[in-house]
Amino acid sequence: MNKVHQYAVAVTWTGNIGTGTKDYRSYERSHTISIDNKIEIAGSSDAAFRGDKTRHSPEDLFVASIAACHMLWYLHLCSDAGIIVTGYVDHATATMIETDNGGGRFSEVTLHPEVTVTDASMIGKAEELNQKANELCFIANSCNFPILHQAIITVAEK
Repeated sequence: MNKVHQYAVAVTWTGNIGTGTKDYRSYERSHTISIDNKIEIAGSSDAAFRGDKTRHSPEDLFVASIAACHMLWYLHLCSDAGIIVTGYVDHATATMIETDNGGGRFSEVTLHPEVTVTDASMIGKAEELNQKANELCFIANSCNFPILHQAIITVAEK
Protein backbone atom coordinates (compact mmCIF):
# COMPACT_ATOMS: atom_id res chain seq x y z
CA MET A 1 0.00 0.00 0.00
CA ASN A 2 1.35 3.43 -0.93
CA LYS A 3 1.85 5.94 1.85
CA VAL A 4 0.23 9.33 1.31
CA HIS A 5 1.73 12.51 2.74
CA GLN A 6 -0.11 15.81 3.05
CA TYR A 7 1.45 19.29 3.20
CA ALA A 8 -0.09 22.60 4.23
CA VAL A 9 1.47 25.93 3.29
CA ALA A 10 0.07 29.44 3.66
CA VAL A 11 1.11 32.10 1.14
CA THR A 12 0.05 35.62 2.13
CA TRP A 13 0.41 38.59 -0.19
CA THR A 14 1.97 41.57 1.65
CA GLY A 15 2.47 43.83 -1.35
CA ASN A 16 -0.61 46.07 -1.23
CA ILE A 17 0.92 49.56 -1.07
CA GLY A 18 -2.41 51.37 -0.90
CA THR A 19 -4.28 50.84 -4.15
CA GLY A 20 -4.23 47.06 -4.46
CA THR A 21 -3.86 45.76 -7.98
CA LYS A 22 -5.18 48.94 -9.62
CA ASP A 23 -2.62 48.41 -12.40
CA TYR A 24 0.46 46.28 -13.05
CA ARG A 25 2.85 48.79 -11.45
CA SER A 26 0.67 49.71 -8.46
CA TYR A 27 1.56 46.78 -6.20
CA GLU A 28 4.53 44.88 -4.87
CA ARG A 29 4.98 41.18 -5.42
CA SER A 30 6.03 40.63 -1.79
CA HIS A 31 4.53 37.75 0.13
CA THR A 32 5.28 35.45 3.03
CA ILE A 33 5.36 31.69 2.99
CA SER A 34 4.27 30.20 6.30
CA ILE A 35 4.26 26.64 7.54
CA ASP A 36 3.27 25.79 11.11
CA ASN A 37 6.22 25.70 13.50
CA LYS A 38 8.77 26.73 10.84
CA ILE A 39 10.61 29.93 10.01
CA GLU A 40 8.65 32.21 7.68
CA ILE A 41 10.09 32.74 4.19
CA ALA A 42 10.07 36.19 2.58
CA GLY A 43 8.97 35.78 -1.03
CA SER A 44 8.51 37.90 -4.13
CA SER A 45 8.44 37.39 -7.86
CA ASP A 46 11.71 37.26 -9.74
CA ALA A 47 13.26 40.70 -10.28
CA ALA A 48 12.58 40.25 -14.02
CA PHE A 49 8.87 40.39 -13.15
CA ARG A 50 8.95 43.49 -10.92
CA GLY A 51 9.91 41.48 -7.85
CA ASP A 52 12.18 42.26 -4.92
CA LYS A 53 15.56 40.72 -5.73
CA THR A 54 16.35 40.36 -2.00
CA ARG A 55 13.47 37.90 -1.47
CA HIS A 56 13.12 34.31 -2.60
CA SER A 57 11.16 33.82 -5.82
CA PRO A 58 9.03 30.76 -6.60
CA GLU A 59 11.62 29.89 -9.23
CA ASP A 60 14.44 30.04 -6.65
CA LEU A 61 12.50 27.85 -4.27
CA PHE A 62 11.58 25.37 -7.00
CA VAL A 63 15.22 24.84 -7.99
CA ALA A 64 16.23 24.70 -4.31
CA SER A 65 13.57 22.02 -3.72
CA ILE A 66 15.00 19.86 -6.48
CA ALA A 67 18.57 20.28 -5.22
CA ALA A 68 17.66 19.70 -1.56
CA CYS A 69 15.56 16.61 -2.29
CA HIS A 70 18.38 15.16 -4.39
CA MET A 71 20.93 15.87 -1.65
CA LEU A 72 18.82 14.23 1.06
CA TRP A 73 18.28 11.09 -1.02
CA TYR A 74 21.96 11.03 -1.99
CA LEU A 75 23.13 11.25 1.63
CA HIS A 76 20.67 8.50 2.59
CA LEU A 77 21.92 6.22 -0.18
CA CYS A 78 25.57 6.91 0.66
CA SER A 79 24.92 6.13 4.30
CA ASP A 80 23.27 2.82 3.37
CA ALA A 81 26.17 1.96 1.03
CA GLY A 82 28.87 2.67 3.61
CA ILE A 83 30.11 5.75 1.79
CA ILE A 84 31.13 8.37 4.32
CA VAL A 85 30.30 11.85 3.02
CA THR A 86 31.88 14.67 5.02
CA GLY A 87 30.91 17.58 2.77
CA TYR A 88 28.24 18.40 0.20
CA VAL A 89 27.42 21.63 -1.60
CA ASP A 90 25.39 22.00 -4.78
CA HIS A 91 25.42 25.06 -7.01
CA ALA A 92 22.32 24.10 -9.01
CA THR A 93 21.46 25.95 -12.21
CA ALA A 94 18.23 26.04 -14.17
CA THR A 95 16.80 27.31 -17.42
CA MET A 96 13.29 28.72 -17.65
CA ILE A 97 11.73 29.74 -20.96
CA GLU A 98 9.05 32.40 -21.23
CA THR A 99 6.37 31.63 -23.78
CA ASP A 100 4.62 34.04 -26.16
CA ASN A 101 1.46 34.07 -24.01
CA GLY A 102 3.39 35.42 -20.98
CA GLY A 103 3.66 32.06 -19.23
CA GLY A 104 6.64 29.81 -19.20
CA ARG A 105 8.23 26.60 -18.03
CA PHE A 106 11.50 25.17 -16.87
CA SER A 107 13.34 23.30 -19.60
CA GLU A 108 16.08 21.78 -17.45
CA VAL A 109 17.85 21.85 -14.12
CA THR A 110 21.48 20.88 -13.66
CA LEU A 111 22.75 19.87 -10.26
CA HIS A 112 26.44 20.48 -9.57
CA PRO A 113 27.06 18.63 -6.32
CA GLU A 114 30.55 18.86 -4.89
CA VAL A 115 30.86 15.87 -2.60
CA THR A 116 33.68 15.05 -0.22
CA VAL A 117 34.19 11.45 0.90
CA THR A 118 36.68 9.99 3.35
CA ASP A 119 38.40 7.44 1.09
CA ALA A 120 39.29 7.21 -2.62
CA SER A 121 37.82 3.68 -2.77
CA MET A 122 34.37 5.26 -2.27
CA ILE A 123 34.47 7.56 -5.32
CA GLY A 124 33.10 5.13 -7.93
CA LYS A 125 30.04 4.13 -5.93
CA ALA A 126 29.54 7.74 -4.78
CA GLU A 127 29.35 8.81 -8.43
CA GLU A 128 26.81 6.07 -9.26
CA LEU A 129 24.48 7.04 -6.45
CA ASN A 130 23.67 10.44 -8.00
CA GLN A 131 21.54 8.70 -10.63
CA LYS A 132 19.83 6.52 -8.02
CA ALA A 133 19.08 9.62 -5.91
CA ASN A 134 17.50 11.23 -8.98
CA GLU A 135 15.32 8.16 -9.54
CA LEU A 136 14.03 8.29 -5.96
CA CYS A 137 13.72 12.06 -5.44
CA PHE A 138 10.08 13.03 -4.90
CA ILE A 139 10.54 16.44 -6.49
CA ALA A 140 12.49 15.16 -9.52
CA ASN A 141 9.77 12.55 -10.10
CA SER A 142 7.24 15.39 -10.27
CA CYS A 143 9.07 17.30 -13.02
CA ASN A 144 8.48 17.04 -16.76
CA PHE A 145 11.96 18.15 -17.84
CA PRO A 146 15.45 16.70 -17.50
CA ILE A 147 17.39 17.01 -14.26
CA LEU A 148 21.06 16.62 -15.09
CA HIS A 149 24.01 15.95 -12.78
CA GLN A 150 27.59 17.14 -12.98
CA ALA A 151 28.99 15.84 -9.73
CA ILE A 152 32.53 16.31 -8.50
CA ILE A 153 33.61 13.78 -5.89
CA THR A 154 36.81 14.41 -3.94
CA VAL A 155 38.57 12.81 -0.99
CA ALA A 156 38.83 14.70 2.29
CA GLU A 157 42.30 15.91 3.15
CA LYS A 158 43.83 14.18 6.11
